[in-house]
Amino acid sequence: MKISLLQQMYKDVLAGTPLPKESYYYTSFLNLCVGQSQEIDELCDLPSSDDSIRSHQDAVIPTTDDVSHNLANMNFSFCPREVMLLQLTLIEVLIAKAESQEIEFSTRQKYCEILLLLKETQVESKLVCILSSHDQLLSHMASKSLASLVYFQLKEENAVNVTWLSFSLKSLLEFPMHTQVAECLWTLTAIIKDVMKDKMLSESGILKLLAPLDAVLEGFYNSILQHHFDSQLYSSPYSEAANNLISFIDLLEALLASRTQLELPLRCQRVLFLKVSYVLNLINSSTHYFIKKKFIMLLKKCVLYKPQEDAVRGSQFLQNPYLKEDMLALSNVVLQVVNLTWLNEIPLNEKASYFGSSEALSGDNTQSGSDQAVLRALSMAVLKALEFKCQNSATEAEIKEGFESSMSDLLTFWRNHMKCSLHSHPVAHHCEWLSLVFIEQDDDMWEAAKALLLIYLKIDRLWDDAADNLSREEKESWDFHTHTNGYNPHCIFLFFLEKIAFDSTVLLDFLISSETCFLEYLVRYLKLLREDWHQFVNICNHFDTKCGSSQAMSSIKPEHQEKQSCMAGVSLQNACCEPEPQTLIPLASSHNYLVFTTEQGDNEVAESNQSNSLLCNDNTSLLGSLQRLVNYDSSEDSELESVGEECLVNTKQMPLHKECETMIREAVCSYTDDKQNKLKSEVLPLKQKGSNTSSSLACIVSSDNIIPQRIMFYKSTKCLEELQKAISRLQGRSLFPYNPSALLRLLNHVEKISKNMNSQ
Repeated sequence: MKISLLQQMYKDVLAGTPLPKESYYYTSFLNLCVGQSQEIDELCDLPSSDDSIRSHQDAVIPTTDDVSHNLANMNFSFCPREVMLLQLTLIEVLIAKAESQEIEFSTRQKYCEILLLLKETQVESKLVCILSSHDQLLSHMASKSLASLVYFQLKEENAVNVTWLSFSLKSLLEFPMHTQVAECLWTLTAIIKDVMKDKMLSESGILKLLAPLDAVLEGFYNSILQHHFDSQLYSSPYSEAANNLISFIDLLEALLASRTQLELPLRCQRVLFLKVSYVLNLINSSTHYFIKKKFIMLLKKCVLYKPQEDAVRGSQFLQNPYLKEDMLALSNVVLQVVNLTWLNEIPLNEKASYFGSSEALSGDNTQSGSDQAVLRALSMAVLKALEFKCQNSATEAEIKEGFESSMSDLLTFWRNHMKCSLHSHPVAHHCEWLSLVFIEQDDDMWEAAKALLLIYLKIDRLWDDAADNLSREEKESWDFHTHTNGYNPHCIFLFFLEKIAFDSTVLLDFLISSETCFLEYLVRYLKLLREDWHQFVNICNHFDTKCGSSQAMSSIKPEHQEKQSCMAGVSLQNACCEPEPQTLIPLASSHNYLVFTTEQGDNEVAESNQSNSLLCNDNTSLLGSLQRLVNYDSSEDSELESVGEECLVNTKQMPLHKECETMIREAVCSYTDDKQNKLKSEVLPLKQKGSNTSSSLACIVSSDNIIPQRIMFYKSTKCLEELQKAISRLQGRSLFPYNPSALLRLLNHVEKISKNMNSQ
């Protein structure tokens, strides 16, 4: 075969031009010479030891387009390896062009004929042989070609390729006696993803593909995850054992995603939920950190109902009959191991972020704390497990059984791993931890806040049902526990508003973005605020109360718990004392943020050195938080779940077109300019050094002369009022992406109550 003919065929197919000769003629060009596979390894002089084996999907490998371009313009000396690479690339391109609607129908038919005729050359068997090659590039290209062929034949012939199925069954059943299984797992993963992208094929294709492998895959799950992971086989991510495990994690993710395609999931699609204890044991072993991290991220996707986000665009996680059972099983096991100190035994690597390397440069003294992505993922798994367990508990006793201990372990976990962070500061109130842990990832922030809000509402509803039988001490105890366990919704919301400097445009960003569940959270919280207004006002007053007040926690801490929690008694006021504002600093011009910084006099520092060590975020942390909050580039998609309530029927977040989003932001910026000019006129003359700290709390006042005890109340309600006005302006110009009528009704109600209170 002349290499020039193969190159010409490649160029014609790449351009989508018709092939003039018979299909058999072109099929002969794609006949792989697998008899020379051993010679290929020798000619290329590639290492074959186990230490050199790396996951072909994780190695740095040129893309198909790069390989295709180079091969099409290269003059070969008839090297078998280069010929085979071009053949494998051509198979990939043929399948892509046969599926493309941009190619003429007659040309696509010709391409399909060539691909179907390849079966006569036993191309699948030859590709299976190439999979075991030590040449990583050949093995990678063979896996892609085999996956594409199996998918193409499934679509065209409505049948699973027998050769590939036999190979998969043999590889899975013979493990762990024969350990070379990574290529089989990766190929199956690629086929599942291809099938799921095809809307016409997805449901029937997934069933035909996985049904013959269902029982075998569950058995393989047991085999590969019951190993002794403390051995050195898994200490390196480049060993064959680690390669198998990494490939299996990718397959588990694809299996979870494929649950959306079947009304009744297969056993292999449920196994991670039902036997999650195997994964939790592995996470706590001495396995390489990279493997642990992949499992932790997969666990997070499970509890967020989002395992399909990388494979399918726009699909929704179907509520199939087994989902509740599976989630309850997963939640019970997660909470069980958390109560056995499993969480605190997990070592988190330091957060390393170096351009082009995993090593720090010489002389780089940058401090780094724990891996924040893993910290958030583990925290999210625990919080969502608690939420699901609480939602499926019938009595307050069932919830209280493990909730308090789990939250206590989670708070300890946060305290241990956040102390080295550059943006951390002494935290005196437990409700502040949520915003500190999740502030860098806005979608996670609101998923976590929503989980704790739903837990609070569930317990509050149970308390209300038993209100006639509750004593005053029991009610005070309930209020106190919401603070000590860090899930009081008013505190959480107020601490977050502090982190964003009470900027309503940040909240507006969340509302118009489809990447967070902030809309659902805000609607639920505003409903609670409407019913629990007195508690919100009470907590706002505590935020304004100076340290050392004799009645700092009188309405939060029950008297019978005063001795055992004297420190917690002042923790809320300590955490809520605001820094003394001295300087106005403009932030990003596009949003016109205003941030207040602190400059204290010597006498003031001497007077309140101890108390001020417990203040809220410093200005450096606040600046960093604000800049990160409006950056959605690294955010994972957070799908908006239906609330099932009247106020959210017509209030659904939808993705925006760029033009519409630009118009919205321009309108918001013009509104913000007006708001900023008004705000500047409301700032009092700045205090000099040595001034009284308590009097300086009245840093922002309106023309109504807001008293210092209501600074937090004023700033928080003012932020919601500005949000309501911004939404109304955008709605009036038909720029808001959905109907905000229900949300506006709630915001209007809050504004009305707050104005009535200010007038008193």
